[in-house]
Amino acid sequence: MIYHSKSSVENEHQPMNDEELRAKHDIIVDGIDDIKSPIKSFDEINIAHDCLRHNLKRSNYLFPTPIQMQTIPLMLDRQQLIACAPTGSGKTLAFLLPIIIQLKEPKSCGFRAIILAPTRELVKQIHRESLWISEGTGLRIHMIKNVNLAAKKFNSKSKLKYDILITTPKRLEYLLRKATDSINVDNLEWLIVDEYDRLFQATFMKQLSSIFNICFERSSLLKLALFSATFNPHLHEWCKLNLNNIVTVIIGQRNKVVESIEQKLVFTGNETGKLFALKELIANGCPTPVLIFVNTVRKANFLQRELEDSTGISVDTIHSDRKQEIRDQIVRSFREGKILILICTELMGRGIDFKAVNLVINYDLPSSPIAYIHHVGRTGRAGRTGTAITFYSSKDEKRNLLSILQVMRQSGFNDIPQHLLKKLEKNK
Repeated sequence: MIYHSKSSVENEHQPMNDEELRAKHDIIVDGIDDIKSPIKSFDEINIAHDCLRHNLKRSNYLFPTPIQMQTIPLMLDRQQLIACAPTGSGKTLAFLLPIIIQLKEPKSCGFRAIILAPTRELVKQIHRESLWISEGTGLRIHMIKNVNLAAKKFNSKSKLKYDILITTPKRLEYLLRKATDSINVDNLEWLIVDEYDRLFQATFMKQLSSIFNICFERSSLLKLALFSATFNPHLHEWCKLNLNNIVTVIIGQRNKVVESIEQKLVFTGNETGKLFALKELIANGCPTPVLIFVNTVRKANFLQRELEDSTGISVDTIHSDRKQEIRDQIVRSFREGKILILICTELMGRGIDFKAVNLVINYDLPSSPIAYIHHVGRTGRAGRTGTAITFYSSKDEKRNLLSILQVMRQSGFNDIPQHLLKKLEKNK
């Protein structure tokens, strides 16, 4: 059964029923008939730890976002789900809070929840958020820094106590396949896959299949929850075919940029024009901090040299060629405001939450509409406003510009050049 309506029918004098509440917040739920009611307040949840309520209020989480309203009661009901919501809409808390509530207290029976993310940067971000939200509960939350040490630390004979593991698929699969006793998942209750649309791509799919098979074989308690900012219909069908009783929760229009982001499109002609446009933008006093996306490591390094020489503003790069400890330091410096312009490749295009980013620049056209959504979603997070500027050249008009323009148009962008608008209409 699908619950959805195009407009809110809220009555000021009468409480809304579930369908009206979902309509008001543009929540679509599909999969089973008996679906838990969305929550309107965190006070509606049975939270045993007073410290959890304190942690929420301390961080100004007074009311749940739409994705939290529906997924939290579903997960508390032990319901497997696929969740899709815009960038910056609170997906991380949507799975962390119900996990922490259900685990209740520390136990010595192996990992009871595992959270998978595509990059170590995102793993560290989730780990940091999990520590503040769980503070006072006593739950032990770990990351894997060294797989060989992890095999000694996390097996069933280890005296180390642990409850939640946050890691990448590659590291978890290595431990699970290394030996039956290298990591204890016999009592695993939740397996969370964050940025699932990326993890289900070819490079990760084999690892995920192996992880699913081993974990479901070892634990009869296991439930699965998948979260992402973009919706993949082929992946959705795969999940419905291969996973029992799975619910889909979608917030807003599928594959859409959030309304708090102002989108702009700038024609630069060629590569020289791109560099000129970027330098002019910075010289005119664009709001910092700024994230600039490029498609290659070589381009990132080139831009860093050019901007350092011409602007006098602190600039750095983050990409796969840089050592992990260097990347960690750069992320910290950017968060602290020591770096005002950060140039990055696809590595940083997903999930990383820099709350204060004012401007995103797609220096190179993103590789796909999905990549575009993730790039621009680094600004305008958690209800804040932001700006996303996309440069395009004559060559880009022959590539995937039209598909990206379609996403921009669906998200409220109307300032499209006439000749491109005609091509869009023709391709409908």
